[in-house]
Amino acid sequence: MNRRTLFLSAAALVLAGSAASAQQLSLNEVSTYLNNMQTAQGGFTQINGDGTLSTGQLYIKRPGRIRFEYNAPDNSLVLAGAGEVGVFDPKSNQPVERYPLSKTPLSIILDRNVNLGQARMVTGHTSDGTTTTITAQDPAHPEYGNIQMVFTANPVELRQWIVTDDVGEKTTVILNDLAKGGSIADNRFNIDAEVARQR
Repeated sequence: MNRRTLFLSAAALVLAGSAASAQQLSLNEVSTYLNNMQTAQGGFTQINGDGTLSTGQLYIKRPGRIRFEYNAPDNSLVLAGAGEVGVFDPKSNQPVERYPLSKTPLSIILDRNVNLGQARMVTGHTSDGTTTTITAQDPAHPEYGNIQMVFTANPVELRQWIVTDDVGEKTTVILNDLAKGGSIADNRFNIDAEVARQR
């Protein structure tokens, strides 16, 4: 399984809830929703590019920090902090893989100030009568891929996303049991601290 794709797929701030609505959400409403999300945590199910499933726990602390703990048999860990992504693969003898957060679609929604209304960021904005789907990319670097986010309204909630990475591989993440708020320690997003802990 491509660990970089696992992280690229994991890309957003989330609240679990119930209501569906025929209302199409505006880009401003979605930007406000993401900007108001400070912390969130809960479960996720991931459909990988090869059709396999992964599950785990997700922790978000905006801006710029996210952590994915994958359940067995995967048992991998992916986290972002201080502008960097770290991928920990217990099945590999290699050291932690690192790359810039700015090169992933995740950076769009973990930004300090999310503004989906800026030029060339949103490439798709539709509604099927129940959900609103928004596809976004880094307007300066569309080659990094994009994230397609699915929201319900009343209240606004992010339900799932599909990430297309820089090589065209798609990964779907379905959010479940995620709750806004609560305290999450900063060291959960510290790559160097995690390296030291795993030694």
